[in-house]
Amino acid sequence: MHELALTQSILRIVEEAAQGHEVKRVKEVRLKIGDYSGVVPQSLAYYFDLLSRDTVAAGAQLRLERLPLLMTCRSCRWQGEIDKHHIQCPQCGGIDLHLDQGREFYVESIEVE
Repeated sequence: MHELALTQSILRIVEEAAQGHEVKRVKEVRLKIGDYSGVVPQSLAYYFDLLSRDTVAAGAQLRLERLPLLMTCRSCRWQGEIDKHHIQCPQCGGIDLHLDQGREFYVESIEVE
């Protein structure tokens, strides 16, 4: 249910960016979402459509780009993508891993007219 609060924050960011720039409407909002962020993209899209109705972002497309879970093994120095359901180094089997990417969640860009 935290997607509701996240969507409210996204819309606040969009509306603040639009203020003072003579924006007629927002056409597209691009988000980066890490696989390990805990964000449910379908819920985010649902709330965005619902909450943006009476805003400058009404009808805007929400583009979600997945950021895979990337890790570095501290034991053997292997680096790469790991399945979030099986967090173990595929090279040595170790579990002493450093998270390099995958927890991100941010607005990458806003396209307006």
